[in-house]
Formats: sequence, structure tokens, C-alpha cells
Amino acid sequence: MSETPATSHLGALFCCVLLCLPKGTVQGPHEKRILNDLLKNYNVLERPVANESEPLVVSFGLTLQQIIDVDEKNQLLITNVWLNLEWNDVNLRWNASEYGGVQDLRIPPKNIWKPDVLMYNSADEKFDSTYPTNVVLKNNGSCLYVPPGIFKSTCKIDITWFPFDDQECKMKFGSWTYDGWQLDLILPSDEGDASNFIPNGEWTLLGIPGKRNELSYACCPQPYIDITYSVRIRRRTLYYLHNLVLPGILISTMVLLAFTLPPDSGEKLTLGVTVLLSLTVFLNQVAANMPETSEAVPLLGTYFNCIMFMVASSVVSTVLILNYHHRSGETHEMAPWVRSVFLQWMPWLLRMSRPGEKITRKNIIMNNKMKELELKERSSKSLLANVLDMDDDYRGGLAPGPLTLAANSANYTRLPPGQSVDDLAAPGCLAGCARELQLILRELRTVTDRLRQDDEEAVVTSDWKFAAMVVDRLCLIVFTLFTVVATVAVLLSAPHIIVP
Repeated sequence: MSETPATSHLGALFCCVLLCLPKGTVQGPHEKRILNDLLKNYNVLERPVANESEPLVVSFGLTLQQIIDVDEKNQLLITNVWLNLEWNDVNLRWNASEYGGVQDLRIPPKNIWKPDVLMYNSADEKFDSTYPTNVVLKNNGSCLYVPPGIFKSTCKIDITWFPFDDQECKMKFGSWTYDGWQLDLILPSDEGDASNFIPNGEWTLLGIPGKRNELSYACCPQPYIDITYSVRIRRRTLYYLHNLVLPGILISTMVLLAFTLPPDSGEKLTLGVTVLLSLTVFLNQVAANMPETSEAVPLLGTYFNCIMFMVASSVVSTVLILNYHHRSGETHEMAPWVRSVFLQWMPWLLRMSRPGEKITRKNIIMNNKMKELELKERSSKSLLANVLDMDDDYRGGLAPGPLTLAANSANYTRLPPGQSVDDLAAPGCLAGCARELQLILRELRTVTDRLRQDDEEAVVTSDWKFAAMVVDRLCLIVFTLFTVVATVAVLLSAPHIIVP
């Protein structure tokens, strides 16, 4: 089979490329030789220092990639973190010129010595959740180990200002077996690396400050070195304002509408109970999102407790208002203090008045004085006037005459036909007329008393209804102020309000 012109041209081009390549660029044999020479007598258990009396210095850094979750109930912080460990191994050095210019290698961590740095406050089942990536080894003995991992660390969650809270979760790293005289950890920077941080939908990263600590434990007299990074985060509040705070404000506003309904509508108490039930269902959903702890009461929980108290108090107030509204003069007598408070002073303070009547402070004082004078006048009436419910003036206006004599005599008889009025002085005539007049006066008095009693009961019933209106208006103002003050107090007491 003969070659085509295209095939011959490709073959010639490939040969030219091979001839033009510089000599000594094939790295495979040199890397193999380096690894054989370095690891032939290498012991992974040996601490790689030139002087065993000196500690091995390890630079420890941290790169935060993502905040996966903050578990308030279990008090855990789950993060995606890259560790950055650098040290110098005196047993892993070579001359690059002797090995074809090879200056770095990638070696699995199990083949060389590496520091046993772990996170002290790990809550992972495996405790060490890092992935064993290769160690980047340079010809001067410098080792760079960057293991990534999903870290689950314990974190003390403070929910006092939930959902306007800031959290500070610590991640403590240190050698598990080497003390500070054998391994010394240093910080390359006072702040962790967050240049590649992926923003979280619930939390905003404020900073990752690091601190080097030197502690002595009860087990060992030697000091132990640890590097502690504090992950400072702030909760985004827009979600909670939109889904928790705003519905709570709307529900409390619905309760205020119950005080604007007239008592005769029949829906006043129904609206209050319905709002109370809806708030109870809403609070059950809120409780599912709130952290389960008894160490502190969240700010949002305090706010909803205030709303719950306000709604329950509004239902009780509505019952009192309906009770006052449906009272009448036949069943209840208005106490003097109730009349003074709810019919005089409270309407004056609330600027309320009945149709055709203006309540002022001067009128209240004058009415109280008139009632005092009326009571004195009644007490000064004679015993007979109080018994007969007659005024002394009326009794004094009766001149002595035949009728008066007839009223004081019980032995007179009825006036016979044909006698004149002048004959009333006769004993038989005066007795009959006096008896008839007494019956007529008794009937008139009964009818008059009944009409007067109906008028008094109507006045008392009207007073009770007006007292109910006053209590209704008072509750509307008080609960409106309570809702506004509670909402403003919660928002102003928060360290921050809106974090989008």
C-alpha cells in the first residue's frame, strides 16, 4: 500500500519536531531517581530537624471556602475549609542541577513525616475530616501540605438577640502529641484567608481572626501550642423580618380592629378568638425555626410573647366590654366609682361625649356638687315625706279643710245623693270620699312610679352602654400604644436591624 502525500508530510513534520526538542527535558527518570534517593533510608517516624533539641517550626494557615450550615439546636458549625501547613524537612533536600533541573515533587503524605495537627473541638464522627492530598516538596526541603475538608466544629450559640444576632465560632488547631518544645506553630497572618469565600444565604462573614495560644494542661508540664481561628458571622435578617416579624405585626393589628366593631354586631368576640387561634398556629411554626435552648430567651421569642399576651388581654377586655354593654337597670346598679370613672373622668380624658352633651371638667365638678346637695335635701325631708315619697312643699301647700279632715278620719261614711259639697263636713260623707281619693291616689302613684322606674332603668342602661364605649375606646388606645412600643423597642434594642 503506497503512502499518500499527506501522510509523508505529517511524518516529516513529526521528525522535525523531535529533532528540535532540547536535550535533557524528559523529567520522568530524574524524578524517579530523586524519589529513590530521598526515600531509600527515610523514616516517616523521625522528626525532621537538624538539631533534636530545637522545635520544628510549622506555619499554619486557614482558608475558609464556605459556611455550609450553622446548627443552633446542636450548636455546631459546618464549614468547608482548606488548611495550609508549611514546614522544612532537612531529610528531603536535593541539588536540582544534579537531577535534570527538577525543583519540586508531589508526594503522598503517608510516605513522609507530617505534623499531626488536628482540630481540638471537632464534632465529626471520624474526628479528622481532611482529605489526604499530596505534599508539594521543593528541593530546599520546604513542604507544603494543603488538605481540604468539611469540618464540623462545636460552637457556643448565643441566641439572645435572635434573629439579629452575631455568632463567634472558634476552630482550635494544634498538634495532638508534640508539645511546644518539639513542634512550634506560627501564624503566617493575623487573619484567615477569605478571598475565595462563597457567600451564604443566611450568614454574612465578618472576619476570621487568628490567635496563637500557648497552654499547659494537667496531664503534661510541657506547654502545648495551638492556633485558634474565630469565625465571626452575622445573621441576615431580611428573611426573618419578612416571614416572622411582619406577620406578627399584622396579626396584632387585626386584634386592634376588634375594638372598632360595635358590640351589637355579634362578631366582636369572634374576631378576637379567631386572631388568638391564628396566632397560636403561627407561633408553632415560629417555634420550629427558633433554637431549642433554655439558656436565654430569644429577642424574637420575647416579642411574640408580648403579642400573645396582648391578644389574650384583648379577648378578656372584649368580654368585659360586652358585659358592660348588655347590662341594664333591672339587673345591675352602677357603683358610684364606676359612674365617676367611666361616665365623667375617662370620657373627659378621651374627649368623648354623648349627643347633645359636652363633658368638661367644670361640668363634672358642678354635677358632683348638685348630687351632694340632692342627697342633703333628701336627708332633710320629714319622715312622712320619705314614706309617702312626697315633697315637704307639697304637703305644706295643703290647707286644712274638709278633705284634710276626711283623710284623718276613719269613721265617716259616703256622701248620700242630693247632698252638696258644703255638707262634706258631715261624718258619713267625708269617710266615703276620702276612701275613693285614697284609691285613686294609690293607682296614680303606682303608674307614676312605674313610669319613673322605667325612665331610671333606661338611663342606667344608657349609662352602662356608654361605659362600654369608654372602655372600648380606652382599650383601643392602650393596646395600640402597647403594640407600637413593643415593636419599636424590639427593633431598637437589636444590635442591627436589616442585613440583606
